[in-house]
Amino acid sequence: MDRAWIGATLSFLVAATLVVSTASAADVKDVRLWRAPDHTRVVFDLTGPADHKLMVLSNPSRIVLDVEDTRLRTDFSDLKLDNTPIRQVRSGVRDGDDLRVVLDISAAVDPRSFALKANDQAGDRLVLDLYDKGTQASKPVVKKSATAAGKRDIIIAIDAGHGGEDPGALGPGKRREKDVVLAISKEIHRLFKADSGFTPTLIRSGDYYISLKGRRDLARKRKADLFVSIHADAFTRKEANGASVYALSTRGATSTAARYLAQRENAADLVGGVSLSDKDDMLAGVLADLSMTSTLDASLQVGSQVLGHMGGVARLHKKNVEQAGFAVLKSPDIPSILVETGFISNPGEAKKLSTPSYQKKMARAIHAGIKNYLIAHPPSGTLIAYNKAQGGAEYTIARGDTLSGIAQRFNVSLASLKSANGIDGSKIMVGQKLTIPAT
Repeated sequence: MDRAWIGATLSFLVAATLVVSTASAADVKDVRLWRAPDHTRVVFDLTGPADHKLMVLSNPSRIVLDVEDTRLRTDFSDLKLDNTPIRQVRSGVRDGDDLRVVLDISAAVDPRSFALKANDQAGDRLVLDLYDKGTQASKPVVKKSATAAGKRDIIIAIDAGHGGEDPGALGPGKRREKDVVLAISKEIHRLFKADSGFTPTLIRSGDYYISLKGRRDLARKRKADLFVSIHADAFTRKEANGASVYALSTRGATSTAARYLAQRENAADLVGGVSLSDKDDMLAGVLADLSMTSTLDASLQVGSQVLGHMGGVARLHKKNVEQAGFAVLKSPDIPSILVETGFISNPGEAKKLSTPSYQKKMARAIHAGIKNYLIAHPPSGTLIAYNKAQGGAEYTIARGDTLSGIAQRFNVSLASLKSANGIDGSKIMVGQKLTIPAT
């Protein structure tokens, strides 16, 4: 009787173990790949968490991932391996239940892997980053160009939000924020590239992920004079609409919507396996101590100019520049703004934001606002500052401008401003260009 009871108990334990083992097994349901300027990222979408090991083998060069108790439910045939160090990707079964993925490598790389837990936007993922080494990765050349007057260009860092496996906000018709903002950012880049005295640089030039801190670091490395991050908003109610401009707040968000948005955008850094909370203490402390700095003041001023020009293109969600704790704006030495071009969660705005003509209109408005501010307040040592001192500055009137306000902004008398432009009264029009007399 005892033997029968023991046998039945053992059978139950074995069956229970098998059930647990089966329940904990994971599937690879999709594999995605992105190429960035300095690395290649491969993302394995999993149906559940799974432990893995990374190995580097030579002769021939291979990267091996062993994923425990996992099955491959997709294939690698759709992966675009052009312009990557990966020649091919193979897979096999190891030790009965484990998945082995082998990447044949054609160039020297520094591999790093990490797991990401499931969240509201995505399931469990295994991420493999292959950082280029041995050869100089293609980086945008940012020059502070010499001029006849020996002055440099103003450098504008244009940051298209999200990218890669982080699509940002999603709108109707499978519209993705990362695609819309990259198109607008490229148009802003094109406009500034055609301007004398300005050199633009794209923080993200393709469909790949950059951490929020990494975006700030790239702007500083390229010696940017101004940082503008382009986004497309989303909210739980599809009726929400309108464009917005944000600057950093050292005291937290200025409205419920700003708080909600800041939390949503900052959470995107978790996609890259980065935690800002334990890496940004010093910077956060500096910003907390600097309640009013010239950088924040400049951010608010340029934001106001951009908002004024955007008002001629889109309905504004708020009439004033809002302030929130966006991590991407935390550069203490670079004036920085975040532009929400509209609500991609709103069907009407999503449709407009996806059209090239509207993207160009929005880009022109952002470009005009930034340019007008920098012509009025050029960084020292730049060609624009030199031209302003010689009386060669030009200003495009935005909505809400007055002649007296423009005169005060450029530190010139109202009489001299009127005289330089042949104005008798006080009537001016949006889009009208004014010559700013020398101070």
